[in-house]
Amino acid sequence: MTDIFDNFTLDYFSLKGKVAIVTGANQGLGMAYAVAFAKAGADLFIPHFTSDITEIRELIEKEGRKVVFLQGDLTQKSHRKEVVDTCMKEYGKIDILVNNAGVSKFADFEYYPDEAYDACIELDLNVAYYLSHEIGKIMIKQKSGKIINIGSALSYTADKSCPPYVIAKHGIIGLTRSFSNELGQYNIQSNAISPGFLATEVNAELRKDPLFYKKITDRIPAGRWGEMEDLMGTIIFLASKASDYINGWSISVDGGFTTTL
Repeated sequence: MTDIFDNFTLDYFSLKGKVAIVTGANQGLGMAYAVAFAKAGADLFIPHFTSDITEIRELIEKEGRKVVFLQGDLTQKSHRKEVVDTCMKEYGKIDILVNNAGVSKFADFEYYPDEAYDACIELDLNVAYYLSHEIGKIMIKQKSGKIINIGSALSYTADKSCPPYVIAKHGIIGLTRSFSNELGQYNIQSNAISPGFLATEVNAELRKDPLFYKKITDRIPAGRWGEMEDLMGTIIFLASKASDYINGWSISVDGGFTTTL
């Protein structure tokens, strides 16, 4: 029994020598995931839509890690193939995939535009499926891999005026479980992180509304909105050997928001 315990070290949490794809990691929460991986020893491949990569490049290179960028539209099948092919050309393997890229649009439900629904479902759900499917084939050959999907508090609840986002994030949980069932036999784990309300630049104006801010904060047992670093330990855990026997689950990083009424 002692030998079993001696096998466990903090190296279980190391990502040294690993290659991670994090979609949309040049901004927002994706930046936190990418920097966490770099700090844990991984090299990065970042597909991105917007052009600004200065900050994330500096943050990753500061950790002494390599990062490769590829700009384009993940809703285009040709670009998804380019992402996979380019990463394999640069690194020769893919150990970790984080399906982080996403979009949301709020509008009055009665007049919600079909084109907004289609765009949200395509990027938030369909792209995660297609990338996971293609990269899953590579991981099968490697006989190892980690797929981490990004859900939301809205994977378990519903908000008004954003139906496709709610639908897509519920779908992310189903996708995660389906892939865990299909790929588990190859030593590939598929899990999800479901962030709650985090204080970011994207929602800075929203947080200035005192009624909304109080409504959300009062429901969080932790008594505060999350910070981006609150996600970093969880993403490293799910990407590392330490989580090898966790498959098909989502961890809510929300201060307890989805546990309360």
